[in-house]
Amino acid sequence: MDFLQPTSWDDALAVKAARPEALPIAGGTDVMVELNFDARRPDALLDLTGVPDLTGWAVENGLVRLGAGVSYTRLIDELGGLLPGLAMASRTVGSPQIRNRGTVGGNLGAASPAGDCHPPLLASGAMIEVASVRGTRTIPAAAFFTGVKQNALAPDELIAAVLVPPAAGPQQFSKIGTRNAMVIAVASFCISLDPPGRTVGTGIGSAAPTPRRAAAAERFLAGALDEAGLWESRADLGDSIVREFGEQVKAAADPVDDVRGTAAYRRHGLAVMARRTLTWAWNSYQGNSAPGGHPRPRWPGGG
Repeated sequence: MDFLQPTSWDDALAVKAARPEALPIAGGTDVMVELNFDARRPDALLDLTGVPDLTGWAVENGLVRLGAGVSYTRLIDELGGLLPGLAMASRTVGSPQIRNRGTVGGNLGAASPAGDCHPPLLASGAMIEVASVRGTRTIPAAAFFTGVKQNALAPDELIAAVLVPPAAGPQQFSKIGTRNAMVIAVASFCISLDPPGRTVGTGIGSAAPTPRRAAAAERFLAGALDEAGLWESRADLGDSIVREFGEQVKAAADPVDDVRGTAAYRRHGLAVMARRTLTWAWNSYQGNSAPGGHPRPRWPGGG
């Protein structure tokens, strides 16, 4: 096995063009597991840890440009205000050691249906910036996942960054697993409220062949909030709205039975998580306190 170590982004793209079969590795939290269990034996590894262009983030043209090599720990420590849903999901990833090594780009590259970063990226309407020696293009997060552990990258392309709109309102993430840490999601869900735009974003994980949005649930909730004048009034949500949102999210899933859980359990869990995350997000929008007495921010917008 060849071990290729470019030291610049241009070098990395040139190597990938010359060796399209080379498997990119950054934190190694997914790749090394596959290697250790002999599930994959590539001809070459393309080590991206020496490429400084991948490790920064900045706000550009109204979007957070998040380098593919930014770790979960940095997401939590540096971006909780701008990208709260992604930071929440990052807190559920493995152990501190895994969070120090694992990256958002690596999570995307693996394209696992259970990837923890995927639901927040879907809910936020993120774009994936990919590049090759032929040029750069962006792919909507909703179009990036093409099958179980498959993505829309061409053989000579690498993930450069993720372009994420800063949160315009409350976001919440929830995950079901056999324990709270060091666990692959049985199912996960993220909701993003955008009061200025009067829109809702969602992301479902580990309950379909690919991560996906619950588009019908988004349209239902945005319409219900608008029709009842709740974006402006911030009054309490009716139980019927919360219940129906949960049912619509459940209907968007296409889960299977596996060693971690049954399809029925995943659907039930998604309905529960959708109701809970909506309630938490709406409480935040109302300016209420979080469980434990921590104050929630008063979000702008909504009239």
